[in-house]
Amino acid sequence: MAVNTRGMVACVNHAAKAMVEGRVRGSIVCTANVVATVGGVKFVNYVMSKHAVLGLVRSASLQLGPYGIRVNCVSPGVVGTALLKDMFGVENEEAEKVYESSAFLKGGVMAPKNVADVVVFLASEDSEFVTGHNFKVDGGNSLKVSQ
Repeated sequence: MAVNTRGMVACVNHAAKAMVEGRVRGSIVCTANVVATVGGVKFVNYVMSKHAVLGLVRSASLQLGPYGIRVNCVSPGVVGTALLKDMFGVENEEAEKVYESSAFLKGGVMAPKNVADVVVFLASEDSEFVTGHNFKVDGGNSLKVSQ
């Protein structure tokens, strides 16, 4: 909770203060996880902390909108990193095969670049009228959970 929630609140508060005082219009992009939208029976504290981030994003977007500041969130699913390898207890190539076989959207394993591309979009002027939203970047896997 300290890092995932209080840390995120501190970052948003600091950025908001600097942007409002400097009369800077722009974007604040937070990160959560798809578990913030589907819940889970394991890692309850982690899930709860990510739910809190979504509440922060929604409230901050309402508070900061009048200053021209957008606040959004990116919630990745499982990303093809060393963490994925550790999760499955196998080497990267084998972990990717295991993940891909269960993935909803076929054609590969989600890479950090897939998440970064959404962050870049939200930070850019291309998203100038997007605020208060949570963008799930998980290849549709969270849709399977909600069925």
